[in-house]
Amino acid sequence: MTWISALIILIATLITAFVSGIFGMAGGLILMGVLTAILPVATAMIVHGAIQMVSNGWRAFLLRKHINWRIFARYTVGSLAAVLLLIVLAWRPDKTIVYLLLGLTPLMVWVPKAIIDLDIQKRGQAEAAGFVVQALNTLAGVAGPLLDLFFVRTDMTRQAIVATKSATQVLAHLVKIAFWSAPVVASAGLAAMPPLWLFALAIPLSMTGTWLGGLVLERMNDVNFKRWMRWLVTAIGVVYLARAAGWL
Repeated sequence: MTWISALIILIATLITAFVSGIFGMAGGLILMGVLTAILPVATAMIVHGAIQMVSNGWRAFLLRKHINWRIFARYTVGSLAAVLLLIVLAWRPDKTIVYLLLGLTPLMVWVPKAIIDLDIQKRGQAEAAGFVVQALNTLAGVAGPLLDLFFVRTDMTRQAIVATKSATQVLAHLVKIAFWSAPVVASAGLAAMPPLWLFALAIPLSMTGTWLGGLVLERMNDVNFKRWMRWLVTAIGVVYLARAAGWL
């Protein structure tokens, strides 16, 4: 890894952690695109997973009193089912497919309620969220917009939404790291893994960005939070679809 690539990753880590600190998502989408552009898919997934796991974990810790642990426990059941299926399938996408998935995922926030009425507080939906979000997060690297569909129509506060989503994403990224690390280590050994010094620098930047984003979150109201979240992830999705089509 060149120093220029490392510098880009570290700057992107700080900025995207700030964005995620506000919305509980979106930052991961941006960071995944940056990493996929300059690293092999497997390496990008591992680096992204490690950074996002810390970012989400720190965000969950800062907002720990707002976490809905009952929803998290139900989500975990579905997540474990998805892990077993992915292990059996053992399929890993290339860069074009990753960009396509990254582009389509944000558009899910515009699915009309009349077509699909999702609410993670309802019976069976936390388990369903765990299954589909874990599967998509593992294959595409990011599933925040899909997870958001289960939260955007709840009566939860913005702090509870961000805190609970962050807790579920710690689990999601931990699984992703294991899923993509296994074949890399098996084929090339530990030497093929991203350097530890990159994580040593990225982790405090991620925590700092998350803390700064949290300050902005406290100044927003719930209406503006949900409105800006939709438009932001939609713009990101359009960029990734253009990238998948070879226009960027």
